[in-house]
Amino acid sequence: MAELNLTGVAKSYGAVDVLSDIDLEIEKGEFIVFVGPSGCGKSTLLRMIAGLEKITGGTLEIDGEVMNDVPPAQRGVAMVFQTYALYPHMTVRDNMAFALKIAGKPAAEIDAAVANAARILQLDSYLDRLPKALSGGQRQRVAIGRAIVRDPKVFLFDEPLSNLDAALRVATRIEIAQLNEKMPDTTMIYVTHDQVEAMTLASRIVVLAGGGIAQVGAPLELYERPRNEFVAQFIGSPAMNLFAGEIAGTGAETVIRLDAGGVARSTVPTRPEDEGRRVNIGVRPEDLEVTGGEGIYTGAVEIVEALGEVTLLYFETDCGEASVIAKLPGIHTGQRGRSVTLTAAPDKVHVFADGVSLLYRDA
Repeated sequence: MAELNLTGVAKSYGAVDVLSDIDLEIEKGEFIVFVGPSGCGKSTLLRMIAGLEKITGGTLEIDGEVMNDVPPAQRGVAMVFQTYALYPHMTVRDNMAFALKIAGKPAAEIDAAVANAARILQLDSYLDRLPKALSGGQRQRVAIGRAIVRDPKVFLFDEPLSNLDAALRVATRIEIAQLNEKMPDTTMIYVTHDQVEAMTLASRIVVLAGGGIAQVGAPLELYERPRNEFVAQFIGSPAMNLFAGEIAGTGAETVIRLDAGGVARSTVPTRPEDEGRRVNIGVRPEDLEVTGGEGIYTGAVEIVEALGEVTLLYFETDCGEASVIAKLPGIHTGQRGRSVTLTAAPDKVHVFADGVSLLYRDA
């Protein structure tokens, strides 16, 4: 399997810069997930690795060999697209075997590769069916099987579950996780806009924004220690709440006096010179708690979404202010219109100055 290195990789279309200065090292056997807002370049970066898009600047190496000008078929990668792109007149067996037949591989080798892929993907009993006789999830498994038979160094997935309904997405996501466990030495790079896919599948997540990398890390690292406000609000659903204020007490526990009148305490350490500094604090909806005493925020509940396991409370805010959302465990009835005060444990309060977490200011 393969190790990938991207050094100063850039992509532009004429005068339009899409990506720049992408530096990323991917170890053998990692499951890397690219996430980011629409138009951030995550699919473009994947296609550059595949050789389907030309690299404008920088270098891409696979196992130490520069791949910038190597044709896609010679890079040792296999790609699974959003659409299944199966040949409708061919059986599952023939769809998976097609690339090997075109490459002139011996029949015995082709049969063994198809049988192995079918076993891994639990498609043994479907090999003689046509695609029209399969469900959407089964068709996507065939598309993955078509990649497996090529025995690539790197698997590339471009939003492979986006065309499936909610139930099939969950089932197929679990199957991809199981596939990763069955092929622990295989390097996989996966593009998605779905945070659940990213958090559950990835060994590391690469968050792309503004033409570059906003942060790279393990899923829970990005959730618990975001480097900046963008990552903090992008990872997690609903998005992290932000409250403006200024630092009123420094040290191992920081006190922040908020513009809306509340007070927050955070275990993010600050220095004496930070006194009076303008900051935003960030608190995830699931970390907010209702209190009868001093709180971070007090407001009237505007909308209640009772989901059974959790209840989402949406609060009225002044014109121009971002909405505030609390995600409380269990069922909370009769909250609409009530004035509620929210607080959070100090170790759940993030502090950002100029958009960057103070935890990383010396990094």
